[in-house]
Amino acid sequence: MGVWQRELITGLLLFLALLVVGGMTGLFMPLALLLTMAILMRQLFQINRFEKWIRAGGRAKYPKTYGVWEEIYYHVYRIKKNERKRKKKLSKMVDQFRQSTEALPDAAVVLGANDEIEWANKAAREVFGLQQSDKGQRIPNLIRFPEFIRYLKSGNYNEAVILPSPINNRITLAVRIITYGAGLRLLLAQDVTELKKMERMRKDFVANVSHELRTPLTVLKGYLETLQDMDDGESPLLTTSFQQMQGQTERMQHLVDDLLLLTRLETQQKKTECVNVPALLNQICKEAETMKGNASAPRLQPVGGCPSARIQLSLETDAHIVGEEQELRSAFTNLLGNALKYSAEDSVVKVRWHRSKDSIVLDVEDQGEGIAAVDIPRVTERFYRSEVKRAKKVGGTGLGLAIVKHVLMRHDAKLSIVSELGKGSCFSCHFPLKRVCN
Repeated sequence: MGVWQRELITGLLLFLALLVVGGMTGLFMPLALLLTMAILMRQLFQINRFEKWIRAGGRAKYPKTYGVWEEIYYHVYRIKKNERKRKKKLSKMVDQFRQSTEALPDAAVVLGANDEIEWANKAAREVFGLQQSDKGQRIPNLIRFPEFIRYLKSGNYNEAVILPSPINNRITLAVRIITYGAGLRLLLAQDVTELKKMERMRKDFVANVSHELRTPLTVLKGYLETLQDMDDGESPLLTTSFQQMQGQTERMQHLVDDLLLLTRLETQQKKTECVNVPALLNQICKEAETMKGNASAPRLQPVGGCPSARIQLSLETDAHIVGEEQELRSAFTNLLGNALKYSAEDSVVKVRWHRSKDSIVLDVEDQGEGIAAVDIPRVTERFYRSEVKRAKKVGGTGLGLAIVKHVLMRHDAKLSIVSELGKGSCFSCHFPLKRVCN
């Protein structure tokens, strides 16, 4: 029999006894009032004792009692006991987490909703110079680099920001923020000093080698031109050899020029001038008519003109953008040159300058061989060339799209590629509206 059933039966028996005694004595109401007061006093006593036990934390063994109150004490005691076990388990997990994060080689800082420091591991204290007493301080008050403060306020944490350590400028950090929970953020900082040093060495090596190659290439090219002028054409083998040597020398010259251009893009400071993009595109398209090896190409024709034209230029906006004209010329020329090279001579290449909802866009669309989906993410890598069987060999340095990517990065722009094998490709340069200067 359950405790509540016993309590109910006890209450019924008391009520029956009250009826019998009250009927025999005629004092039913006084006895009922007395019994009610006794039950009420007992419950108040039990409530008071229960409240004192709970106020003490419910840790000690509950007081001896019986009936429903014993059952209540037992259940609360068991809940408190299970809660203590969970707290102990959670505390152990938290300690293990703290020990593991303390052992991390990368700095980790938990930031609150107002950029205040909630917690920092040992590595963060070492590279940022944080102290235990800095808990609750706002991180911008302690790390005052302008690029970090802009990054923190931007809310765009897709990429890391590179900055020196506040306590040792010989240490370079890649700082990234990850959002989680309700307004909480995790700041991670990785020491990339050696990586940046190796990258700097690579850039210096490429720049120095490319620069040193220019002189011997110029000498070789000059002598080859002299020998070709002296060639009387009586020896086909000699003539063919001179032509192949000339072609390879020019290819090396283009490769050196592209490597030097990439080095300049990676190292030189950004310039800010208002570039007349429509005029620039007009000039580039006109220059494409007389590109070497494309002497038979049809003349430039705007949209709506002769359908047989090779290049169709559509200027749907006269927007100018802030940037560096020579860099943009290089990027646009590479895109148009690739479209012409990798498509049939009788096909149309469309160049379109227009405004979208949130950007100014340059589209260069061809009807060429297209790019396989697996190659699209890699075509902007240096020297990467897709493994496509072509009817004719297409020359190039493999650096054109790498140059395009670097130029766009320096202009806060993005390159998107839509392509399908056998149907052509569309390369789109998306410039943010904040770049518009007219």
